[in-house]
Amino acid sequence: MAGKRTGPNLTKIGEALGVSSATVSNALSGKGRVSADLVKKIRKKASEMGYVPSRAGRALRTGRSGVLGLVLPDIGNPLFPQIAQAMERAAAANDYGVLIADSRDDVTTQTDAIGRLIERGVDGLIVIPRRGTRIGTVGCPVAMIDTPSTPGNTVSADHWNAGEQIARHLMDLGHKNMLLLGNDPASNVQNDRIGGMKAAFKRDIACQTVWLQPLLRKDGATASLHLAERIAEGVSAIATVSDLLALRVLTELQTAGFQVPTQVSVTGFDDLIFSPVISPALTTLRMNMVQIANIAVAALIDEINGNRDPKSKTPSQKKRTVPDTVMADTSRVPMELIIRSSTGPAPLDQTPDSNGETL
Repeated sequence: MAGKRTGPNLTKIGEALGVSSATVSNALSGKGRVSADLVKKIRKKASEMGYVPSRAGRALRTGRSGVLGLVLPDIGNPLFPQIAQAMERAAAANDYGVLIADSRDDVTTQTDAIGRLIERGVDGLIVIPRRGTRIGTVGCPVAMIDTPSTPGNTVSADHWNAGEQIARHLMDLGHKNMLLLGNDPASNVQNDRIGGMKAAFKRDIACQTVWLQPLLRKDGATASLHLAERIAEGVSAIATVSDLLALRVLTELQTAGFQVPTQVSVTGFDDLIFSPVISPALTTLRMNMVQIANIAVAALIDEINGNRDPKSKTPSQKKRTVPDTVMADTSRVPMELIIRSSTGPAPLDQTPDSNGETL
């Protein structure tokens, strides 16, 4: 049997100060007509007595749970626990808790996870969708974090611009023959990252795009990327869409006896915890998770509290195409290029191959 709540209640605080419990409640909640001096005394006494507000009681009074739901696409990916931590801190700063669900990279599981969170009475949802799937009406405000090109996106990193940054970095090093390596061709985020790279390449740059998932379906989990053959054909830089993929590339290259970055440069995305400590340390793009979390949570809470005027027409609201997700005044957050030792000058004997093939 659960133990009874032993902390002081509003009545005990009121008795200690000679005021009613209603006055104490108003002072602690910031509501009602209570003088500033009395508010200060009540809050000080509540702190001295170890008072902890009852979320259950608040939920009964307000009809809100004080909890947000967070749906992640794959909690096994080391990127997403970092995002979850940033979201939890942003929520806590606004006196909200967070319930986390893992869609395990499956659309059906994602739908079920959203349903379970709604059943638990969350006030709003933050969804990082699987493969850019769109979110329909679920009965509460939803903040979606995907990529700025996704309809209904609330806020996210500027993945396209980040791709442009990495492309310019490699071109500045003299690379003219690039291999762009993605994981899932259905991912909006990965397509924007690769699209940004291609958009920044000059006309004399040769590149080919390879997607890992089709190779895995064909050859299994140990499928080779055939990097030795691609380097023999002139590739001098391999730009991947994630640090996990870059790690796979580095492993295959080192197994084959190639030196990074002397013979070939490698880049990643996301600046995961291992990226600075592997050998060579990985050049990558860092996401400002704290800023993204703060923007997403603020937009969601504004919607929950009814602070957004539907009659106002901010630029983001004018472009709103999916009515079931909340919009933020800032929809894209720049990523930061982190240059480390996995990239270096292009070898002098690189031989560009301009086939531009996508595999």
